[in-house]
Amino acid sequence: MSAYENQRVTDQRPRYDCLLFDLDDTLYPLSSGLAAACTSNIADYVNQKLGVERSRVPDLCGELYKTYGTSMAGLRAAGYEFDYDDYHSFVHGRLPYENLKPDPVLRNLLLSLPQRKIIFTNGDKVHAAKVLKKLGLEDCFEGIICFETLNSPLQITGNNTDRDMPTDTDNSTIPKAPVICKPSKDAIEQALRLANTDPQRTIFFDDSPRNIAAGKGAALCTVLVGTSVRTKGADFALESIHNIREALPEIWEEEEESSNNVVHSRGEAATIETVVTA
Repeated sequence: MSAYENQRVTDQRPRYDCLLFDLDDTLYPLSSGLAAACTSNIADYVNQKLGVERSRVPDLCGELYKTYGTSMAGLRAAGYEFDYDDYHSFVHGRLPYENLKPDPVLRNLLLSLPQRKIIFTNGDKVHAAKVLKKLGLEDCFEGIICFETLNSPLQITGNNTDRDMPTDTDNSTIPKAPVICKPSKDAIEQALRLANTDPQRTIFFDDSPRNIAAGKGAALCTVLVGTSVRTKGADFALESIHNIREALPEIWEEEEESSNNVVHSRGEAATIETVVTA
């Protein structure tokens, strides 16, 4: 292929070729009640399994979540010892998944998107698979980046004491977390590596303003879901995930334009080598 043809391929390919989607409260609404049930289950776990006095639990979990991104990461950083699978089984195993219903509108919307689509969640793989199945979306994504893949021994590099902290936290006065999760820089970089994608060609959808700010810090195009009000680092804000086409019509239009007049070349499709599939 000539240099001119190579340039035409580069110029005419779509601006974005990968979409990273958070799971909980992003692909389904907060009103489903899963978030409230999860908060209650975490409180029960901390009280019943870790022996923390019930009256102390709300303030403790709230502060750890604010500092570390998830209660689990904060509890481990604070020195509590527990089995991760046991924690996830207790916290997620009792969620009211029956509140989630198949979403054919979202399914058709996702399947019409020409880009690679990947789940990026702090949750565990069993929880992610259950949610996607309940929503009828289990075959809409190339893979799932979750707790197990972010914290796989094969993926973690360096010592636990070197773990990055959320960017809005004073790192000098608090212990580091041995768990990798959003919104840490480590988690974002790990996800991009697992997805084998260029951050400048990737759109990141999440309901958490902190996660969105972290994604923008990693040069991702960011979409805050669940509100129409943009927060720091959000390029777009959607009241509902169903509003993607109205807010971002270009991710369909670019594909249509590029497919009309592109010079094709041979190449290997990117794959996610270690991502858990639902």
